Amino acid sequence: MSKLGRIHSLESFGTVDGPGIRFVVFMQGCPLRCQFCHNPDTWDVTLGDEYTPDKLMEEILKYKAYIKHSSGGVTFTGGEPLLQAEFILEVSKKCKENGISVAIDTSGYIFNNTIKELMEYTDLVLLDIKNYDPIVYKNVTGVSLSPTLNFLDYLREKNVATWVRYILVPNLTDNLDSVRRLSAHLDEYPNVEKIELLPFHKMGEYKWEELGLDYKLHDTKEPSKELMQQVIEIFETNGKVVSTNT
Repeated sequence: MSKLGRIHSLESFGTVDGPGIRFVVFMQGCPLRCQFCHNPDTWDVTLGDEYTPDKLMEEILKYKAYIKHSSGGVTFTGGEPLLQAEFILEVSKKCKENGISVAIDTSGYIFNNTIKELMEYTDLVLLDIKNYDPIVYKNVTGVSLSPTLNFLDYLREKNVATWVRYILVPNLTDNLDSVRRLSAHLDEYPNVEKIELLPFHKMGEYKWEELGLDYKLHDTKEPSKELMQQVIEIFETNGKVVSTNT
């Protein structure tokens, strides 16, 4: 019997969640509580619309021509998509049968045997590392950093192509010494193809208000161009490829 998945929303022409045109699946549910989250409406795993793997594939295949022409694929994000790894595994197998590449945008916090199998059908992992200082990471997310670093080790072991995502938040994740240590750590991972440096924004603030949640970053500004450039230069040490979605 197929595993049902709970999905928050679908985006048919995504361009910022992996290469090419992406069919982006926003999965419902997340164990992290990031202070800068712009999708807090995805946290509750009991919400969203139920899909069977076949029903989701019907939607994906409508856009197969666009996906293939642009060398794109399907990206599972959230929320934390790996909360529903069994469902994603079934869909990913069907994607492979149809010649469609799969990307997973994850915090790396959840790791089990199902996820190990899923990685066999995954072409790219977008790994969100919120900070390299474990104390700051816990403050930012509410959970421990170590599972993410362990997952990164597994991705290297299996040589899974990885893009590391880092969100730059003034007075929260802009501790430059921690950025330097993360940059040095990533030098040990040849499977990390590039780093995506994402500037903090408050486009999701209204969702916190609608949900009655305490948004702590009301007064936080977007990072300056100067700060962005400082962090880019740190990550570019030893020839890293850095991109920004600004």
